[in-house]
Amino acid sequence: MSLEFLREEKVIHSSACPADGNHSEVESWKHDAGAQVENLEESRKHDAGAQFVLKSKGSWLHCGYHLTTSIVAPALLSLPFAFSSLGWVGGVVCLIVGALVTFYAYNLLSLVLEHYAKRGHRQLRFRDLTNDILGEKWGRYYVGPIQFMVCFGAVIGAALLGGQSMKSIYLVSRPNGSMELYVFVIFFGMFMLILAQIPSFHSLRHINLISLLLCLAYSACATGGSIYVGHSAQAPPKDYSVVGDSQDRVFGAFNAIAIIATTYGNGIIPEIQATAAPPVTGKMFKGLCLCYTIVIVTFFNVAVSGYWAFGNKADSTIFSNFIKDNGHTLVPKWFFLMSNIFVLLQLSAVGVVYLQPTNEVLEGFFANPEKNQYSARNVIPRLVFRSLSIIIATTIAAMLPFFGDINAVIGAFGFLPLDFVVPFIFYNITFKPSTRGAIFWVNTIIAIVFSVFSIIGSISAVRQVVLDAKNYKLFANL
Repeated sequence: MSLEFLREEKVIHSSACPADGNHSEVESWKHDAGAQVENLEESRKHDAGAQFVLKSKGSWLHCGYHLTTSIVAPALLSLPFAFSSLGWVGGVVCLIVGALVTFYAYNLLSLVLEHYAKRGHRQLRFRDLTNDILGEKWGRYYVGPIQFMVCFGAVIGAALLGGQSMKSIYLVSRPNGSMELYVFVIFFGMFMLILAQIPSFHSLRHINLISLLLCLAYSACATGGSIYVGHSAQAPPKDYSVVGDSQDRVFGAFNAIAIIATTYGNGIIPEIQATAAPPVTGKMFKGLCLCYTIVIVTFFNVAVSGYWAFGNKADSTIFSNFIKDNGHTLVPKWFFLMSNIFVLLQLSAVGVVYLQPTNEVLEGFFANPEKNQYSARNVIPRLVFRSLSIIIATTIAAMLPFFGDINAVIGAFGFLPLDFVVPFIFYNITFKPSTRGAIFWVNTIIAIVFSVFSIIGSISAVRQVVLDAKNYKLFANL
């Protein structure tokens, strides 16, 4: 189904300024842009969170950088592990379906946001959009809390993965080293604490460009390393069968689907679109095209090469397969260290991007929109509360090094509804496509199917937490 078919003709042609030859169209375009800017500025006057954090100054390229950082993250290194529970056919099919459904869903959500912007009521936050479409209770008690849980969970996960990457670098450099995981988590948290002080989402555009390059770099390392190991004399035996009894295989398959869905997850599409300067028409579509070009290059290469090299022995992150039990690496040591450094650096950007909804809420509570953003009245609360949020996330990551299992529950319960269900409901309610047409039924079927997957995925993830609970220990050195 063509996404352009879903766009009204006016939307398509207003994505860029008309040619100078048609004076009336130029004036109309300028009037629409001016009206959007005026309405947006008026709505921000008493909203510190929107005024200071969600500044609308970016281009479609900046949206693409933000989207890529939020989607193409080190979680993609777990895709070969997901394949180990699905097999070749199931893994490739789920990866393709995930790409198609999320690209379509994010475009639908973008169209809904553009619709409100053209009506002079631009929505900058997921919960505000929900308030307008489903009612205030849905925004306050469902979408808002779920989005906050998912995003702050991603910050905790970034701190934990950053600590694990630092520890991997340390152990390869000093195999007999005695420093424990929580120490590295704290070190990484200190680095994130500095980046967290960057004032607005738009201010992250250059960092997120570097993040885009970093995700390409470590994905290339993962792919190249897997091919290298797969052809080496030390290559493990390749077994692509799905192991376990029927019950384990069923739950494993749903857990793998939840992993893939979470890897494609975003949860902050409205906040990213909020960074685009008016008029916003067409900017997110271009940004998504850039993002999904990177998605195709990275996700498929890492998943296929990693599963080809290690089969059903693929670990929860493919770089773990590059280390032997005795601490020696299957790839050159310099290559392993470089790969982990790329991951480490990008994780800091991912953590700060997912901190933005928290920052926006904190600014709304504690900042004064009538004062300058950089006045002492606003800088001091920003420094205190952003630092406190990073300290809390780092403490949880250090205390609960098994947070990955908990994050799987959060992903199934949060990312699946926000990214695979809600956009289709919003589109159908906003644009009211004919019930006799394909668009309505495609959207409805996708929403129903992934609602079921969300429930089953949550059950499967909780089951895994219960099975692993006997190994849980606070501040464990995993």
